[in-house]
Amino acid sequence: MRAATLTAFGSPLVVGEVPDPEAGPGEVLVEVLATCVPPYAAEVFGGQRRYPLEPPVVPGVGGIGRVTRVGPDSTKLKAGDLVWCDSTVRARDDALTPDITLQGWSSRGEGGARLSRYLHDGPFAELMRVPTENVYRLPPGAEPASWSALGVHTIPYGGLLAGRLEAGETVLISGATGNLGSSAVAVALAMGAGHVVAPGRNRAALDLLADRFGPRVSPVELTGAEDTDRTTMTAAADGPIDLVLDLLPPQAPATASRTAAMTVREYGRVVLMGGVGMLGGADFALPYPWIMRNSVTVRGQWMYPRTANAAMIRLVATGALDLSPERVTRFALDEVNEAISHAAAHGGPFDRTVLEPGNGCEHRWDQRR
Repeated sequence: MRAATLTAFGSPLVVGEVPDPEAGPGEVLVEVLATCVPPYAAEVFGGQRRYPLEPPVVPGVGGIGRVTRVGPDSTKLKAGDLVWCDSTVRARDDALTPDITLQGWSSRGEGGARLSRYLHDGPFAELMRVPTENVYRLPPGAEPASWSALGVHTIPYGGLLAGRLEAGETVLISGATGNLGSSAVAVALAMGAGHVVAPGRNRAALDLLADRFGPRVSPVELTGAEDTDRTTMTAAADGPIDLVLDLLPPQAPATASRTAAMTVREYGRVVLMGGVGMLGGADFALPYPWIMRNSVTVRGQWMYPRTANAAMIRLVATGALDLSPERVTRFALDEVNEAISHAAAHGGPFDRTVLEPGNGCEHRWDQRR
């Protein structure tokens, strides 16, 4: 098969022939039709994000594909099924604290690294070997390039589930103008949030959110001054903020996350899913007395539970989460380095860069739906 391989950090990906993967028991072989290229992929491949990838590796993070072969333990999947392949792989030998790897992308701890060495390669290839439990059937007519956005939307969905978002509640999305943050706004509304406060520094992105979602979203342009921004965000909520979901990237200062977190009401919840502090810098440092006296729950969340995949597919299939306004720019496998550059330059709200390894296209186009 043909694949795009990261041979060394800081080097362009190399497209060429590699051996076909061989799926064993408990695994599925999938022809990759579409996979989203994250806006920060260039930072990962350049080494700036310090991800524990071990080159040479076929990278990528989840994708849409067509099943070509199933193992003997598959009872519902069959060859020809259109499926979503979730990158979040959990070890099967510890139910309480399973080691985790993001297939073709990242891992956690030594156990996650060992798992990654076995399930080493991701979806930047014509074929991918995936654990059976990470493959989810899609409804008939699902368009692969559009539906590959599942790889974006399921992440903040995991955070909102962790925060126990309930219908009618007010949620503040810290980092709302980014790729994941804007997705969180859309997903929160699809889940029934009554009001979303969307702070950020990008005025154009804030206006886009307001135009798309109307009065249920209150955009807030940040100044960087903690007291001023906290007051402005609190006022924009026009009532108590029940949940804060932080999705700020590693480059963001810890003060921005802290400012957003401290807008939450008494007995409120704060979920941390971003990358603040991963590249060094000041600590998050929430005040102990504030957490204790206000009975605030603060928790971290990495990715999402397995059940989130099935629920997210239902949200899209029923139209509760509408993918039609998203802009999709497609690239063939030979154009992978161009796709990575494009993703870095187009990482705003609802802008998707999609690699199509299995379609044989020699061109790309922008598609609005």
